[in-house]
Amino acid sequence: MTPKTVTYIIMLIGSLMAFTVDYGYSQSRDIYELKIYHIDSPEQEQRLDDYLAKAYIPAMHKAGIPKVGVFKPIPSDEKEAGTKVYVFVPYKNLDQFAALPQQLAKDQEYLRNGKDYIDAAHDNPPYRRIETTLMRAFTGMPNFQESKLTGPKKDRVYELRSYESATEKQYLNKVKMFNDGEIEIFDRLGFNAIFYAEVIAGARMPNLVYLTTFENMESEKAHWKAFGTDPQWEKMKVMEEYQNNMNRNDARLLYPAEYSDL
Repeated sequence: MTPKTVTYIIMLIGSLMAFTVDYGYSQSRDIYELKIYHIDSPEQEQRLDDYLAKAYIPAMHKAGIPKVGVFKPIPSDEKEAGTKVYVFVPYKNLDQFAALPQQLAKDQEYLRNGKDYIDAAHDNPPYRRIETTLMRAFTGMPNFQESKLTGPKKDRVYELRSYESATEKQYLNKVKMFNDGEIEIFDRLGFNAIFYAEVIAGARMPNLVYLTTFENMESEKAHWKAFGTDPQWEKMKVMEEYQNNMNRNDARLLYPAEYSDL
């Protein structure tokens, strides 16, 4: 190669590295999978619980994924309770995510303990369908965190929120708003977040998703009241650069299964 070509390649690599840093496409950011199992009966829920607790989560631990979250709609939510099970899996990178199916296929203990689920008959499935969302952690919180809650799991409230935007540009602006101050407010007020993430593949896009945790419903309400009147938030929400960057807010109130790692 000529000196001119070498110089061009070096400049190109530098530009790509700068793009990676500027836009947060670093391998240090977690990749998240959120699976929502839609179920039709208590029998399906029990079969799914048995599979997740006895086969799937132990297999994930062996595969190098130490924490898996399993959450269900709070009992007071009459529309959602008993109809869905949420499974949150944090990966180090996309390679770990891609390698998992082959690892599970070779895990004899997993295949044995999960037989009822894995080999379920077509006319007796353990769920109606699975809805999957793939996400990338925010630069402002590049890795998931365990909840610091200590109260009974049955009383806890985990709030899963999805913010949708009208366009990709406005969505990226909302992500920037989180990274540039909104996460800091949540942290200061003790929202105890598990993750904040950009959706890179899913049914609802463009959107972001995050999960915060509270000891109970009273705590959840008190935290949001404090957020709504926080001086830093009052100032941030009226800034011109952040106007109209979100057009839909979907919230789900959940509690962790007893066997959940998170």
